[in-house]
Order: sequence, then structure tokens, then C-alpha cells
Amino acid sequence: MRKYLIFITSFILLYVIFQISSGLLLTAFYTPDFYALESASSQKGMIGEAVSIPLLATLIISTLAYFLSQRMFKVSKN
Repeated sequence: MRKYLIFITSFILLYVIFQISSGLLLTAFYTPDFYALESASSQKGMIGEAVSIPLLATLIISTLAYFLSQRMFKVSKN
């Protein structure tokens, strides 16, 4: 159980670092299209909505991968 907690903690940490760094890179390389802004000035943008489903899905998948790898590793040891 201790190995799993270390694994899931490091996975979450790496996931957060990846999300922040990819957001920084996307922001740094973004070039706005000013011509599109003039025609879409009456539209409202949705800013600030966050969905935690991708994090939950990756945690479930990583948990399954961890336990499957532990099970396969035990079988190959015997």
C-alpha cells in the first residue's frame, strides 16, 4: 500500500506539472486573430470553467495500471 501511495502522489505531481507547463507554453505561443475579434464582439466567451473529469479518469487508469503491473510482476517472479 505504501508503494501505491508513493506512486499515486508522484503521478498527481507530474500530472499537475505537465498541465501547468503545457498551459504556459500554449499561452506563450498564442497569437490572437484581431480580424475575428471585430466580427465576434457580440459573442460571450466562457472563461474560468474547469472540469476535473480528465484528472479523475487518469487517476483511475493509473490505479488500474499500477495494480495490473504489480500482479503481472508477481506472476513473472514465480
